[in-house]
Amino acid sequence: MCSEKKARRVLITAALPYVNNAPHLGNIVGSSLSADVFARYSRMRGYETLFVCGSDEYGTAVEIKALEEKTTCASLCERYHGEHRKVYDWFQLSFDTFGRTATPAHTEFTQKMFERMHSNGLFSEQSTEQLYCGPCRMFLADRFVEGTCYLCGYPDARGDQCDGCGKLLNATELVSPRCKLCGVCPEKKETTHLFLDLPLLQERCSAFFKKVSAGESVFCASGEAETLRSSSRAWWSRNTLAITKKWLDEGLKTRCITRDLRWGVPVPDSKGLSEKVRGKVFYVWFDAPIGYISMTAEHTADWERWWRSKDTELFQFMGKDNVPFHSVVFPACLLGSGEDWVLPKVISATEYLGYEGEKFSKSRGVGVFGRDVMETGIPCSVWRFYLVSIRPEQSDTDFSWENLATKCNTELLGNLGNFVNRVCSFIFKRTDGAVPDRNGREETELERSFVAGVDEELARYFSSMENARLSAGLRSAMAMSALGNRYLSESGLTAKLLDTDRERCAVILLRGINLVYLLAGAVMPFIPETGQEMCRILGRQSTRIEERFTLQIESGHRIEKPAHLFKRIDSVEDLKKRFGGEQTK
Repeated sequence: MCSEKKARRVLITAALPYVNNAPHLGNIVGSSLSADVFARYSRMRGYETLFVCGSDEYGTAVEIKALEEKTTCASLCERYHGEHRKVYDWFQLSFDTFGRTATPAHTEFTQKMFERMHSNGLFSEQSTEQLYCGPCRMFLADRFVEGTCYLCGYPDARGDQCDGCGKLLNATELVSPRCKLCGVCPEKKETTHLFLDLPLLQERCSAFFKKVSAGESVFCASGEAETLRSSSRAWWSRNTLAITKKWLDEGLKTRCITRDLRWGVPVPDSKGLSEKVRGKVFYVWFDAPIGYISMTAEHTADWERWWRSKDTELFQFMGKDNVPFHSVVFPACLLGSGEDWVLPKVISATEYLGYEGEKFSKSRGVGVFGRDVMETGIPCSVWRFYLVSIRPEQSDTDFSWENLATKCNTELLGNLGNFVNRVCSFIFKRTDGAVPDRNGREETELERSFVAGVDEELARYFSSMENARLSAGLRSAMAMSALGNRYLSESGLTAKLLDTDRERCAVILLRGINLVYLLAGAVMPFIPETGQEMCRILGRQSTRIEERFTLQIESGHRIEKPAHLFKRIDSVEDLKKRFGGEQTK
């Protein structure tokens, strides 16, 4: 007796968003929306799926924002966690869990990871020179310092980066530095921090990267990169491969993993640590990726099944600026722990999304923010479609209000909406809402060519989606709809044909309604609300994506009264003025 084939187990993470501000479209398309599309696709393919995300609540930016707003870090994070959640709910993001890093469970997981790695000799204490503010009686993290850029002369450069020239900076080298809290010029003093000795993990990280670059699935088995047998290849986006290769080719460097902050996961009182590092907190990019694990554990007691099993495939979605922390630092920590861990099989990182020719910036309020989107009156399906369609998979792309309107009117309304309406309105109005009987009439060469074209595009759809090339998958779905429109035109579907050759008309409508059904499944990951409306019209739910263009709906099937799926956007001038780069106050 044959055993039932085991379903693939897919673990999906979206890069944790900082909660010091409202999310903008660049954040949403790069990680959370992309991960949601893939999670919905995975569920419809029958894969056992877990979609994990949450708010990244520690770090300098949160402390600064709390000070500016004269509130506590905890209160600030509570407010912005809720605001992020409202935006993501509006975008219909289907998280299985949306957790937080400011929890006891996350502290426990982070400290345990540190202690495992510390027992393996992977951390050292090093003295460094840092700016110290006397009046505030504290060492200043990079973002607590402002001053004149020593590279371009910009007067308001931050301690970590200059908004004038865009270069990364060293806070101790700023000209005329000043404390962001009190404005006093700080002094240089020696302090001690913990450093992760990445050079000790260079060989294991390189071995992991070599295997995954060759398409091999890899598991961390007791700290070693072990190749797994898998029916599908590992795949990292081109920018992920390039960034990771550069880090490894240049040789991994020791990295500071602690900060002189009050808000964060505290360094534990581990054996062998000096008093000099007590009271410090972990740098956010050490603890944040561990949040995926802690959030899973808070969601299910069976978390090890997802994070310690060779049967789990890990898919991670992010913007390119998060790549090295997911492709090098996080795997290095997992390997360095000496334990069994799932390693990333797919890392899908986007390039940058611009806004009307400018760069999105939370700090400067440039771009469209999530709460703005909710007030435009444009439906969620249009936003989801547009953002995925311009997802910067291969190169930088640009958000444009005019382009959004054009894509809505030509692709959603003129292509998909038009096809569904042509088929369903014809059936509802002219054949009493039921698919007519073809009475044995055979399909012609036109149908055979039509089916072959759809099957070819469907194969491209699956190939793209399996490798997380989501905008390419969306293009294939829309290409199938375009084939449907062409088929209806070439077949000569008219009321006159229904009167003169009802059986031929039935053949056409049968193929048409079945493509509507196939498309409902294919677009569901991208625009779920529209997919559900298509299912309502059809009177049948689509719980999976058909692998071939077959006849799933037969003659005699009745449909519901169709409604237009989309509305035309006539002008965006008012929207450009209302949401032209400043966050709604």
